[in-house]
Amino acid sequence: MTITTAHEASGTTLSEQSALGAHAPRTQRTGRSLPFNDELHLEAHRWLVDEAYLLDEQNYDEWLSRIADDMHYLMPVRVTTALGAGYSTSPGMAHMDENKYSLSRRVARFATEHAWTEDPPSRLRHYVTNVRTFRTEKADEIIVESAVLLFRSRGDVGEAATVSAGREDLLRRTGTGWHLARRTIMLDEAVIRMQNLAIFL
Repeated sequence: MTITTAHEASGTTLSEQSALGAHAPRTQRTGRSLPFNDELHLEAHRWLVDEAYLLDEQNYDEWLSRIADDMHYLMPVRVTTALGAGYSTSPGMAHMDENKYSLSRRVARFATEHAWTEDPPSRLRHYVTNVRTFRTEKADEIIVESAVLLFRSRGDVGEAATVSAGREDLLRRTGTGWHLARRTIMLDEAVIRMQNLAIFL
């Protein structure tokens, strides 16, 4: 799963086309995916699983501490087009187009009386699978692909919701471990069947 479509065929990333992505790292993968027993792959896989538990527990302060300062978090709007149309996302449109600051403001809002979409908090379960890891031209950065399925339940009466998506992450090694520097989320549905998106994938 490469997060590009025909209208990005010029070699640019989706981040470069977004409002908040001008600062985002442009690092791209090189070569084939790493073997599943490769040390880098194992470290990346563990990072994703640890992150899933943080998101399930809604421990967002710890999650933010694992995000790079130049982070770009993008969830483009998917569109359904005829075969060969040349695109699968709506240019310039996104469900989420965030940098670290805007993500931190979203997290801060959860602690206020205005966070009615998460009061009471959702019950979340992130399932992460199909992980592939790629080296890049930078020794301290890797590209990690994964598939994620989110189960979300709110309250005791309404129907639960699920979201399926593919993710492409850029992980950067620092002196304190791996940090998420870029995430592009490609939803598997053009219409999100969830009341709101007050959570993270």
